[in-house]
Amino acid sequence: MGLMKVFLASAMALAIGTGAQTNDPVALAAKVQQRYNGIKDIQADFVQTYEGGVLRTKTTERGTVAIKRPGRMRFTYTKPEKKEFVSDGTRLYTHLVADRQVIVSPAPGPDQGDIPAMFLAGTSDLARDYTPAFTALPGAAAGLVTLQLVPRKKSEEYESIGIGIDPRTLQIQFLTAVDVQGGRSSFAFTNLKENRGLSDKQFEFRIPRGVDVVTNGGRAQ
Repeated sequence: MGLMKVFLASAMALAIGTGAQTNDPVALAAKVQQRYNGIKDIQADFVQTYEGGVLRTKTTERGTVAIKRPGRMRFTYTKPEKKEFVSDGTRLYTHLVADRQVIVSPAPGPDQGDIPAMFLAGTSDLARDYTPAFTALPGAAAGLVTLQLVPRKKSEEYESIGIGIDPRTLQIQFLTAVDVQGGRSSFAFTNLKENRGLSDKQFEFRIPRGVDVVTNGGRAQ
């Protein structure tokens, strides 16, 4: 599974209406989406875990994320390995620091709503693009309301994604995705900040000197 395909992240704005007090998963997804529609940018710390593969190995990574609508994202991994994923809305840059390599590819567009990070970046819609259901999610903190979201359009990468919602604020604090091989990638978010006026420049990526640059069409330099 490509590294971009496990981009998961989130944070929403002020609570709307009666929070998550509803027995209708479709209505809850719509309310969360409504809340998110008022968000211009998000910052958070995250812990990402992944379980899967032939050996069913488990990995844990930490870092920070910034997202600005529409389509701008910066995931900075700090432990155990330094790497970055940066989208300026047009291109996605994958910087593998230890390998001294940058992979350049087109940024995911509106027709790629199966990618979990896309609804956070403003190019997908929870109520429109997914079928929601109340389901327990492994790894979600106690007290969160959890929804499983199955893509309405069959995905070649994912069986489903899931979100853990603070019932008081409708803030997404947990996000997980199950790929078609049965692997599960999850993000838990803390220190969430919203609408801080992030500049577009924070999502520009400068290719470091001396790295190997690879594009979708092959090696660039």
